Amino acid sequence: MKHVPNLITSLNLAAGFIAIIFALEGSLATASWLVLAAMIFDFLDGFSARLLKAYSLLGKELDSLADIVSFGVAPAVIIYRLLCMVSDISITSTGGILPFLILFSPVIMPICAGLRLAKFNNDETQKTSFKGLPTPANALAVISIVIAGSYSDTALSNIITGSSSGIVIFTLVLSVLMITRIQMISLKFTNLKFKGNEGRYLLIMLVIIAFAIMGIGAAPLIIPVYIIVSLLSWIFW
Repeated sequence: MKHVPNLITSLNLAAGFIAIIFALEGSLATASWLVLAAMIFDFLDGFSARLLKAYSLLGKELDSLADIVSFGVAPAVIIYRLLCMVSDISITSTGGILPFLILFSPVIMPICAGLRLAKFNNDETQKTSFKGLPTPANALAVISIVIAGSYSDTALSNIITGSSSGIVIFTLVLSVLMITRIQMISLKFTNLKFKGNEGRYLLIMLVIIAFAIMGIGAAPLIIPVYIIVSLLSWIFW
């Protein structure tokens, strides 16, 4: 039973790798759902480790390696494909320094994800909250614009994906947020009381309201709302 969490973590890694393949083939919606599956496996490996009391240093390192692939590299490849589609250029067919820089801008995302995870593994103060945007939140921000654009008629995702400059700015903002020291709330509940969980309950309520009003088109709002609620929690609670 002690190997169950590591097996689930391996499924996280596998989902992230397959997502990269689909993203490179241009199937961004499928790639996004696979990244979402990786997030579920990422939650389940920690849950199973706590349930089975099967903690290990191997599991901790494997989890970070899987997260870099699924929540750093995979969303960066999705961003790369979005840039190719919007700009109608590819890395092998374009010339000039500007298109080159636009296409290579996603490389900062896995680098910042790696730095974020390395800091997290060596920071004992991030047990109940985070410093910087968590890597799964980074991935969720990316796949949300793809899923919203693929399954809804809302223009919300088009604000970001409608131009290469919008995508590049979006990528840089997410990447920088991962390595900041901004306090972000954790969604791990130690109890169900309202006191001490104000930010968590506020986040859940706002996300439910957004989806009730806008449907799946509200997906791109999840991470901005998460960041705002985290800042409010840091100031008031």
